Amino acid sequence: MAALPHARCTCGRRGTLAAADLAGTLPRVSSEPIFDARATSLPVLRYLVAVAEHRHFGRAAEAAHISQPTLSALIGQWEKRMKCQVFERDAHGVRTTPAGERVVLAARQALDAIRAMEAAASEAKPPFFGAVRFGVIPTVGPYALPFVTRALEKAFPGLELPIREGTTADLIAALDSGRIDVAMLALTAGMAERFAVEVLYDEPFVVALPRGHRLAEGKAVAPADLAHERLLLLDEGHCLRDQALALCGHRAGQSAGADYRATSLETLRLIVASGAGVTILPALAVGDDDRRLVLRPFAGEPAFRTIVLLWRRHDSRAAAYPLLAGPIRKQLPRGQVQAR
Repeated sequence: MAALPHARCTCGRRGTLAAADLAGTLPRVSSEPIFDARATSLPVLRYLVAVAEHRHFGRAAEAAHISQPTLSALIGQWEKRMKCQVFERDAHGVRTTPAGERVVLAARQALDAIRAMEAAASEAKPPFFGAVRFGVIPTVGPYALPFVTRALEKAFPGLELPIREGTTADLIAALDSGRIDVAMLALTAGMAERFAVEVLYDEPFVVALPRGHRLAEGKAVAPADLAHERLLLLDEGHCLRDQALALCGHRAGQSAGADYRATSLETLRLIVASGAGVTILPALAVGDDDRRLVLRPFAGEPAFRTIVLLWRRHDSRAAAYPLLAGPIRKQLPRGQVQAR
């Protein structure tokens, strides 16, 4: 290929053309911008680097799996369009011009950046890579998160799990607004209509009594037995409060300790141990070493809550979120909850 007429090319930082410098050295032939991003395709970047490395158009074309005439024509067109001679061709071979050295360096950097981008995209393939913003209710978090985080970190090494704790209403609002991706909470009416749901486990309820309480003499407690007890509950907004009232009936709600509403299950345990009343606890919140309380199951039909994962149906990773459930189920404490 015949050598192009030499045109001085001054390149700016990072391999971009400095238009102000070119303006003083080249005649203005048109009103078109000197740099046109459409001229620099990914193949052109590769061909520029290949010719610089092989110092031979034929060998560069062979390495690039393209014919030599096509490669020569594409590079020649690029040089002409950019008004910058990258290579000098003569009988002794191909040499890179001083300006061309900077162009080739910029081409290498661009290709490196593209490879890094492709690697990042490859690593981000499903099921999970990066952050899954995880919400949990306070009556689940302290007792379930240790095995949940352990299970998910082992199953998905690339997963980051920022945790947000809040009431059911808080987490539903956070899901709706996109502030969290997945919520772990107790299933209540209407959730399945609004969100995608994956059931994790059923968690039995137990009655917590102070030592010496009359109901501690039996092996189980019927919901009706609590009708006239001072039932200590969590504050408004906690779904466990609503579930306890529904379980024990309206009369228990009338007898509930209106003068005391706890913000955590641990506080409820302490107050019950002092003899101030009774409460209902989920199974995972029951400590094996708590000698201050007497724990009894409910008589009759099993009393439990269903713990689920919840996410937006149209989330970009909605198809992958069910995969979180399997590792969690495998780590469930045996005998305390029933995996689903």
